[in-house]
Amino acid sequence: MSTIPTAGPGASPSVNKRRRKIDAVSIASFIALVVTTFLMLLPLFFMVSTSLKSKKELLKFPPTFLPESWQWSNYREIFDTLNFGQMYMNSLIIGILTVVGTLFSSALAGYGFARYRGKGSNLWFMLMLSTMMLPYPAIMIPQFILFSKLNWIDTFLPLIVPAFFGSAYNIFLLRQFFSTLPDELFDAGRIDGCSEFRMWRQIALPLSGPALATVAIFAFIYSWNDLLTPVLYLSSSDKFTLPVGMSSFTSSRFRIPPWHLLMVASVLAMLPIVTLFAIAQKRFVEGIVLTGIK
Repeated sequence: MSTIPTAGPGASPSVNKRRRKIDAVSIASFIALVVTTFLMLLPLFFMVSTSLKSKKELLKFPPTFLPESWQWSNYREIFDTLNFGQMYMNSLIIGILTVVGTLFSSALAGYGFARYRGKGSNLWFMLMLSTMMLPYPAIMIPQFILFSKLNWIDTFLPLIVPAFFGSAYNIFLLRQFFSTLPDELFDAGRIDGCSEFRMWRQIALPLSGPALATVAIFAFIYSWNDLLTPVLYLSSSDKFTLPVGMSSFTSSRFRIPPWHLLMVASVLAMLPIVTLFAIAQKRFVEGIVLTGIK
């Protein structure tokens, strides 16, 4: 049986040299990770720090690292300056309904592409994937004309209804996951008399938690951060979403942009995404691994 050479007073010089080299590489890697983490978190720290500074302190040069006086009232002021609470609620409603629509439609279509093989199924799947190549500006005008004919302008419908028709990326992601489920489960379901829809609902969906969590997070983040679509379809200020409201901070309404309030809005806008990721982190990582997203 071979033995593992160990470093120490009795070890050979070559073993001690190799051990010191490994230790140096480990220490250098640890330092590089710490520095990288610090640089990645620095903008986040300055965002939170700026949200707690006064307007006078923001103009100081060089800028202060921490607030000289902590202005917690900034978080109350933003709700007085803009209709921030209504915008926050609008974004939440649109985001939640978008997630519901995306999960339902994408899971149903992905299950169909994964479990059924018929004539031309691969061709339809390739056609569906080809829609990923279309940039949004290419369909923006036809879509706007369609929604204006339906009298959906200045409503939430153009922001929510498209999610109930699925998206190529999410359908592809869920199709990859459904393809890994064993056929024996569905054969047993058919023997027990389950309908196809019941097998999708009671067999496929309960086993697809990681993939569904991944799709839900992606759909919510996309809806939450979307600026172009609300600007295109919404004109009433009481229907504005959070990105539209935040963009108004740099408009001509303010002679000098209130950066401290903009940072407050950024911190508050970040909370739902961070909370959602913290809750679904384990499922999200599993979904990334199982579906092979790179």
